[in-house]
Amino acid sequence: MKVLNERVVDRAKARDLDVLVYAPHFTRLPEIRARAERFSDDDLLVVPGREVFTGTWRNRRHILAVGLSEPVPDFVSLPGALAAFDRQDAAVLVPHPDFLNVSLDRAAVTRHADAIHAVETHNFKTLPRGNRRARELARETGLLAFGSSYAHLGGSVGEVWTAFEREIDSESDLVAALRTGAPRRVLRRDSPAHTLRGIAEFAHLGYENTWGKVDRLFLSGTEPTHPGHVAYEGRFDDVREY
Repeated sequence: MKVLNERVVDRAKARDLDVLVYAPHFTRLPEIRARAERFSDDDLLVVPGREVFTGTWRNRRHILAVGLSEPVPDFVSLPGALAAFDRQDAAVLVPHPDFLNVSLDRAAVTRHADAIHAVETHNFKTLPRGNRRARELARETGLLAFGSSYAHLGGSVGEVWTAFEREIDSESDLVAALRTGAPRRVLRRDSPAHTLRGIAEFAHLGYENTWGKVDRLFLSGTEPTHPGHVAYEGRFDDVREY
């Protein structure tokens, strides 16, 4: 989930969700964690995550970590990101595999399967054939599945979700469930409204890859999650790629 506000929380509760993973792009971990804590309560747990952009702007690949205790920047090598996740015992997830030019492909997932805990087999933003390929990849690699709304728009929350067979009452519970392969099902809604919301999410890519990208590259200065940012104190200089 990339958006978090009162409307999103109300929608999640109305759809009987217990946990949301909040992992906005280009936002440092302390800010993500603070906002997640702000919107968590007894009825809904919001868990901070980081979807790291590995590689360069031209060759960027997303990898999602849940359970980080220390920040990891974007634009580092994939092995560098995976090593940082491993040091922190985070759960490592592959969102939208083989999706456009921003995803890990089959070769990368297969090569790093030992460092990955699950592959997203249903992403609300992805077309049906993309989700079919993702399910095939999970079967081929033996990796477990997860699903998500991947919501960039508030109305998408709860369109796709992962149902675990155990209680998830804390961030550590979720990380353990993902890392240990706890039984789960990937579920989704099935209605005309679901289809229309999916189209809206896919169309939102147009904004992200036009004005949103121009703003990040040319108007906003150094990204907050750039490895050269002072916040990272040079700790990732040996694996930075941009």
